[in-house]
Amino acid sequence: MKAATAVVLAALAVGAQAAPPAGVSEAVAMADGGWLALGRNALHLYGADGGERAKLALRGRQLDSRPSPDGALAIVIDANAEQAVPVRVSSRQGSIAADAALPAVGFGIEAACLYRDAQQLDHVFLIAKDGQAEQWLLSGQKPQRVRRLALPPHVKHCRVDDATATLYVSENGFGVWAYGADAEGVDHRSAVALRAPYGKLADGSGALATLPGGLAVLDAKGKALHSFSYRDGAWTEQPVRKLAAAASPRALALDGKGKLFTLSGDEERWQELALRWAPPAPAPQLPVVQPRAQTEPVARAGDAADDPAIWLHATDPQASRVLGTNKKQGLLVYDLQGRQLQLLESGRLNNVDVRQNVELDGRRFDLAAATQRDENAIVLFTIDADGQVSEAARFPTGLREIYGACLYHPAGGALEIFVNDKDGSYQQYRVGRSGGKFTSTLLRRFSVSSQPEGCAADDRTGQLFVGEEKKGVWVTAASAEKATPLKMALPVGGLLKADVEGMSVYHGSQANYLVVSSQGNNSYIVMESAPPFKVRGAFRIGFNVEAGIDGASETDGLDVTSANLGGPYGRGMLVVQDGFKRLPDGPQNFKYVAWDDIARALKLD
Repeated sequence: MKAATAVVLAALAVGAQAAPPAGVSEAVAMADGGWLALGRNALHLYGADGGERAKLALRGRQLDSRPSPDGALAIVIDANAEQAVPVRVSSRQGSIAADAALPAVGFGIEAACLYRDAQQLDHVFLIAKDGQAEQWLLSGQKPQRVRRLALPPHVKHCRVDDATATLYVSENGFGVWAYGADAEGVDHRSAVALRAPYGKLADGSGALATLPGGLAVLDAKGKALHSFSYRDGAWTEQPVRKLAAAASPRALALDGKGKLFTLSGDEERWQELALRWAPPAPAPQLPVVQPRAQTEPVARAGDAADDPAIWLHATDPQASRVLGTNKKQGLLVYDLQGRQLQLLESGRLNNVDVRQNVELDGRRFDLAAATQRDENAIVLFTIDADGQVSEAARFPTGLREIYGACLYHPAGGALEIFVNDKDGSYQQYRVGRSGGKFTSTLLRRFSVSSQPEGCAADDRTGQLFVGEEKKGVWVTAASAEKATPLKMALPVGGLLKADVEGMSVYHGSQANYLVVSSQGNNSYIVMESAPPFKVRGAFRIGFNVEAGIDGASETDGLDVTSANLGGPYGRGMLVVQDGFKRLPDGPQNFKYVAWDDIARALKLD
């Protein structure tokens, strides 16, 4: 750490509150300079002058809090009932009020900590001795379980860094682990500090306190304070502070100005700790939009749902349909409320796309096409005027591992299908009709250098957008007769994080946009679909607490339309596959997002 940028946290604490009162085992700072603290049989609120202002009779443990406009939201474990109790603290009124306890989780709670997410929604993590854990959403009319987790056994302490959405857990006798606190996305962990011989902690870890861009950790015997900064994906240990007198390893408190306190060895009084720290610049946050609806979960567990496509009803927009693939079963058909209307067991379908009013052999058809991975084939579906879907044909491709697909309907032309292989190969087919049967004709082949999946053809401009998962979004001519070399429209980097997945074109009244799933950071890029392909922003899909809908993450496929579908979808809708169904855990599904909400979040035309 450069000395010029180092900050002494104790020096920042000019005018900060005094140490927590004596005789309490845990304490969290209040914004007015006071403390909320756990005594032997009560939760106490102390003012900045050290005087007690309120008390709640409770034999509790595991205290944590987050500020509120009037004071704080706290969580404490009722040690008799083994239940988490949310507590509302008013500094203005000098009061403490307990909400109804969370439902019993079925295990003894060893550790508990709060998390405030990017939407400013409050969560609590509850952790058992054997590593069972649950995450609950506290915001809303009543608490709701978000997900179950598997954490290390013997976790005695936990804390969450809201800015980085990182859950830290202190495994007794072993060390500290970092997990993702955001419920969306696959669980991941990294080791922050472990005991010897796996790391430099002499005796394992004790209590934790989050610091801007890092963590403070007491060792298991209360003899040293360790601090760790997280920069550029790596943990760096700062100089260890040896404590002149042994402290209780069970208690560490951070005041509102950055001053650290720990309990003395006799656990009767608190002592101040000095720590040098260089806070990083705050990371920019993407805007969050809420889904308006979600589909019923698919009927298969694991990685099953994959790609949606929107079909528009000719006379009644609210009777439009969403088609979605289940990679373990077939094709699903939903209404705009998310109810499943059909299941076509056509095998392991991956990508699906829809085009309407396609003229073939003197007749007009609404058609969908999907890639079928068992047969390495294209499955063609017809859609009648009421949205009823039927399988119509299968076309072999000769590909070894068929994967992604998209459709192209040139003005005055027939339907064309692009399909790709995991090895980067692309094929383009033209669909025809002869003798009452659908046919396919191979038009061209091309390739990218590594695995692709998502693609999208813009029927109005004749452009084809191709996603190469690790590299970015390419563009070329959709017409086989006017084929041009692939040109990079948006490389991976910046807002776009690999893998590059689903994509679709939104045709607006003022501008047209390509929407791309940036799977690596669970977000969605919106870029202009005309050169120079300016990126207009990115967003995430978060919780709709009132509707009981979780966010979306690890999105594979998506589709978007600008058609007026009524209600909140007056300017169209985006449908995305959700890789992790939460609130509570369950099989994957698809989320519906109003385009108006996206346009407001990104200030689009």
